Amino acid sequence: MAKSDEIKEKKMMPKGQLEKVGLGITGACVAFVALVVAALIFMVAQQGILTFATDGINFGSFLSGQNWIPSDSRFGALPLIVGSFSVTLLSTLFALPIALGSAIFVVEIQPVFGRRVFQPLVELLVGIPSVVYGLIGLTVINAAMRSIFGASAGTGAGILSGAIVLAIMILPTVTTLSIDALAAVPNAYREGSYALGCTRWQTVWHVVLKSALPSLMTAVIMGMTRAFGETLAVQMVIGGVEKSMPNGLLDPAATLTTALTSGLANATSGSVEYHALWSLGLILMAMSLLFILIIHLIGKKGATKND
Repeated sequence: MAKSDEIKEKKMMPKGQLEKVGLGITGACVAFVALVVAALIFMVAQQGILTFATDGINFGSFLSGQNWIPSDSRFGALPLIVGSFSVTLLSTLFALPIALGSAIFVVEIQPVFGRRVFQPLVELLVGIPSVVYGLIGLTVINAAMRSIFGASAGTGAGILSGAIVLAIMILPTVTTLSIDALAAVPNAYREGSYALGCTRWQTVWHVVLKSALPSLMTAVIMGMTRAFGETLAVQMVIGGVEKSMPNGLLDPAATLTTALTSGLANATSGSVEYHALWSLGLILMAMSLLFILIIHLIGKKGATKND
């Protein structure tokens, strides 16, 4: 036994060398991820800037122009930006109360049933493909819009339909993150509140929700990020009208992502339209990075508050 242990010790790599190997492997992984991110940002920025640097399109008019008609060399991205923000904000407003109420039920009211039955059911929604949500929106939600609003809804496709579909899609993400946020609040906070004579709902409202607010904000931003970048399901129910500004929630519209997917198929590489579509991608990437920055700021503020 002693000889076998000595042989194993001789074959084992020295601890110092093993540490260096581990550090080198993990460092290489970090460098690879950083390189991929930097390459993606550089590629999108390089192509997107050509619209303004080479093709002579004014950046201000690109952002504020109200008509996106590439065939007439009219590249106003404002209708697309408005469409993206409209469906994102509306879907968040629809999904947040349901997600928050579900999270309170799971953590504070029925934790056993919530953890064993309800939460797994909610997480199943994450695995449903986007095209399925789009088909449901196309056949059910658009038809509901026509029956509720009549002729003013047209075909039923519009911003409101897109927002409802997106709300269903982001609901599992916001719900799951909200559950984790409420569950992370120490039980000592609840016990202290009960000791002061507060009811359960007073404890939830004044103690639990306030303590979990930074994490809940992160859940909201994550849901908005998911909604802002969604393409296929929105494209099937929003109408795909890119040429002009929508005048209401029932009007057909387009988003940055739907314009990208529909335009790149017909754009000639190196043309003004091609570069303008890359500029839309640059705006989309900038907004996603902004959402991520907000998440980090909220998380840092919450950590500082807890300290």
